[in-house]
Amino acid sequence: MVPLLDQCCPLCQSGNASLFHQDDRAYFRCPDCFLVFVLPHQFLSAQDEKSRYDTHENSAEDAGYRRFLNRLFLPLSQCLLPQSCGLDFGSGPGPTLSGMFEEAGHSVALYDLFYAPDTKVLQRQYDFISASEVVEHLHHPRRELERLWSCLKPKGVLGIMTKQVIDQAAFPHWHYKRDLTHVCFFSIETFEWLAHHWQAALTISGNDVVLLTKT
Repeated sequence: MVPLLDQCCPLCQSGNASLFHQDDRAYFRCPDCFLVFVLPHQFLSAQDEKSRYDTHENSAEDAGYRRFLNRLFLPLSQCLLPQSCGLDFGSGPGPTLSGMFEEAGHSVALYDLFYAPDTKVLQRQYDFISASEVVEHLHHPRRELERLWSCLKPKGVLGIMTKQVIDQAAFPHWHYKRDLTHVCFFSIETFEWLAHHWQAALTISGNDVVLLTKT
């Protein structure tokens, strides 16, 4: 039996999470913020996690990859003043989104747990922060998201791209949960909870992009 303490929601800290789905892993859902999450004992080791990321072949020269990133880049860039200062959180082994913002005249710092682990960049203030396909990997989503939010200047924007949970019926067939580095899964309701928690303005852009603006 899993200790009740371990079933506490890693985002809102509620202790009322219940089993949402079971396959090779057990997935719990929080009734308060609606985060679906995997328990820590089913996380990959840091070495195994990095080994999976090392196989990614995303490249700044790949037009298809840039089109994919446009789903976050375009709505986020439309919110920015010229020459804004940003942070690409979870930049990965081949940073591309940061280059797209730099091409548009902005300056961008990089942070990635494995590939750009300089925590000094997390002690600065930014006009915008991008997090493309990264929040689903967070082992401690509350701690990491609160840290990012504290790095935003007033009226700053946090742009997040991640696939979102639709409902319990669709979840068993969802390809996104098959990636063992994915350990927490957000829904629109989760982002609504975050917006309320932060007193932020929430903008939904497409099926998997949200913008949270500091008011």
